[in-house]
Amino acid sequence: MKKILIRLLAFSLVLFINKTLSAQSFQGKAYYYKKTKMELGSFGARMSEQQKKQIESRLKNRLEKTYLLAFNKEESIYKEIEKLDGISGATDSWGKNFSPGKLYKNVKTNTLLQHQEFYGKRFLIKDDLQSLKWNLGSETKQIGNYTCFKATAVVPSSELEWWSFSWDRLSNIDRTNAQHNDTINKEAESNMDLMDKDNIQLTQVIAWYSPQIPAAHGPLEYNGLPGLILEVSAGNTVILCSKIIYNPDEKEEIDKPSKGEEVTKKEYQEIVINKMREFRDNRLGRR
Repeated sequence: MKKILIRLLAFSLVLFINKTLSAQSFQGKAYYYKKTKMELGSFGARMSEQQKKQIESRLKNRLEKTYLLAFNKEESIYKEIEKLDGISGATDSWGKNFSPGKLYKNVKTNTLLQHQEFYGKRFLIKDDLQSLKWNLGSETKQIGNYTCFKATAVVPSSELEWWSFSWDRLSNIDRTNAQHNDTINKEAESNMDLMDKDNIQLTQVIAWYSPQIPAAHGPLEYNGLPGLILEVSAGNTVILCSKIIYNPDEKEEIDKPSKGEEVTKKEYQEIVINKMREFRDNRLGRR
């Protein structure tokens, strides 16, 4: 009886060790293609179709990008695969100011570390991962060899690409600040939080994930689903997985970004907005 118990304990220990080693050694690589539809707003209404196509061709490196996601059970690293511009033969140095840098995620600790470079200065954004309350649906579709399930979430539009910048956004911020300054009184101050909540713009996120790939990761900050996210669309952007490699011979190191001035997402946004406001005011001042 004693020998049987010892054998059972030994067998259980071997299973536990194998399971632990399997979780530690499991790694995958997923390649994503990201395409953003060009939005010209009211400015585009005055342009011909030929002019729009010319601008789209010049901005192709910013509108169409490829990324690599290296992941294990808990961690992932997401980074752009840079390519040369077909016209100039150079990388898009200006566009880097408003593109996502190397992104590290830990879904167990809910940690984000992201390297950003802005006007030649390095920043290390350290914050929580974007909060996503997924609604899991029963709808399915096939992506490559994988059966994927649909999931949706609604998030504030400003949180989708918090590292980016647009002149329209700056104008809206300045307009809102001016309105607030014109109406400063006790009643306005007491209702400010309510006003801000009512004016928040929301965007629906649609994701397709596959339980066949047991990793709660995805491109950018998208995570938290019972399987790897192979496709996600939000606003005018679609990100689609084109290739997956399990336990590759050449494993990608999932290293945490560590260089740069440490700031939160909100602090980084304020730095970018203030710098671009200064840039705009200097240009207007020279006219």
